[in-house]
Formats: sequence, C-alpha cells, structure tokens
Amino acid sequence: MTYHKPVLLNESINGLNIKPDGVYVDVTFGGGGHSKEILKYLKSGKLYAFDQDSDAIRNNFVDSRFKLMKANFRYLKNFLKIEGVTQIDGLLADLGVSSHQFDIPDRGFSLRFDSELDMRMNINSSVNAFSVINNYSEEELANVFYNYGEIHQSRKVASKIIKRRIKEPITTTTDLIEIIKDLFPFKKRQQFLARIFQAIRIEVNDEINALKEMLTAATQLLKPEARLVVISYHSLEDRLVKNLIKKGNFNGIEEKDFFGNKFKLFNQIKRGVIVPDKDECSLNSRASSAKMRIAEKVLDEKK
Repeated sequence: MTYHKPVLLNESINGLNIKPDGVYVDVTFGGGGHSKEILKYLKSGKLYAFDQDSDAIRNNFVDSRFKLMKANFRYLKNFLKIEGVTQIDGLLADLGVSSHQFDIPDRGFSLRFDSELDMRMNINSSVNAFSVINNYSEEELANVFYNYGEIHQSRKVASKIIKRRIKEPITTTTDLIEIIKDLFPFKKRQQFLARIFQAIRIEVNDEINALKEMLTAATQLLKPEARLVVISYHSLEDRLVKNLIKKGNFNGIEEKDFFGNKFKLFNQIKRGVIVPDKDECSLNSRASSAKMRIAEKVLDEKK
C-alpha cells in the first residue's frame, strides 16, 4: 500500500525554486514523496524534514544530504538551531492528515471505520479524542465545534454529547456518529460529520497554534527571496497562510508605519491559490480540497 501520495508535487517543486546548494525544509515528511523529489534537485545542499507520527518516521531513508526529525513542526526553529541552521532557502508544508492516517482504522481519523476515539498524530500525546469528548465541558465542546469545524449548531451537538456521556462514556467513532448524526440533514450529513471530526482532530493536536508557531519561525528563518510553499485543506489553515502572506500577520489587518508604508513579509508568487487539476483529483481523493499558496520573503521588511 502506498503510504501517502504527495499532492501538487510538481507545483511544490517549482514553487520552491530550488538552488542546488540551498538549505530546505519539508515540515510534513509523511511518506517522503515531497522530500525525495526535492533531493533530486540538490547537489551540495541540505534537506531537513519533520514529522511527529511514528508511522511516518518508518519511511526514513539514508542520504548524506538529508535528515529527518521526529518532532512537531512547531519546534522547527529549535531543532534547526541544534543542527547549526539559522537561515533556509525554502520551506514546504503539506498540512492536514495524510491518506495513510485516514486509512488506518485504529487511528480514529476516519468516518469509515468503527474505532476508538483517538485522532492523535503523536501517539505519545496525553490528549486524545476520547478525553476531549468525555472530559470537556459543554461550552468547551461547543467552542471546538464552532471554531474548528465552523458548525453553527455547535451548542446542540455539545448538548447531545453531554446528555449521552452522563449515562456512559463515549468510546468509539461509531458511538459518536450515532449520537449526533440526526442533527444534520441527510443529504449533507457526511459533510457535517467530517467537519465535526476535523474540529476534534484540530483540538487534539493543537493544530492551529502549532501552525502559527511554525509559520512564525519560518518567517524568521527564510532568507530574503527564499520561498514559502504551503498546501492546506480547509479554510482555517488557508486563512492564516493567506493573511500572513498578504498582510504580514495572522489577523489579516494591514499594518503601516508613520509614513504610511505597508508592513510586508512576503511577495506572492502567484495571485490567489493553486489547485490540483481534474486528473490529479481523480487519482488522489485527498487532492480535491487542496489549496497551495507560494510566496517569496521580501528583501527589506518595512514597518
């Protein structure tokens, strides 16, 4: 079984504009597809990769130009500092859950399987989907579903979960689905349930805060004219990346100095987003929701 088919592979490599002697980072190693392609363009350069998933670490390979770190990409700057790296020529992030993680039943990421409530990308983490569903207050659950799943009836969902877990703990994905599925119209049920699972997964793995920390570190590490390439799969991720590229911050608020000069961190290489074509979407189901943004670090930051 293919561990994970990389999305927008050619577009990623083109977007990085790889220099043979440059230093690059793949913060989402997964099956190693993007990393192996980057190495084809390197001679004396170096590639560092990150992944916190033990399954992904098994895909490690030997190459003198390459090193894989078993760590959350939020610790990007610290781990590179240990390697003596303080500046990089490009960074690639392919966010979200890999197809492998969706296809392994006992990880609990997918609606397709009856599995324990887990959803941890790092299996050593103390927080899992079971603890979120069974220990969070009604308000906390509602906020998770609203903020990370954009579910407007989040309080109804939270209320049903609370009422059920009073009787007995909710232990499996199937149990959770059965409790809340009637809250959503049949024709859109799968879509809403997928957003519920997304929200829980984001909370379990603290994905939004981790992404912000990684992107902040990336802005500090990237050399002038270095490239940032990010592939996202839902609006929460894409919005953060878009705001950082366009406005220089995560809030999307334009900042100016005393003289009215805009504060700018990046130049967009292409306006808007790059999406996979129909052929790639037909061959890779994960590609259908992918959005890529490519930016170049500005020569001079003005504030």
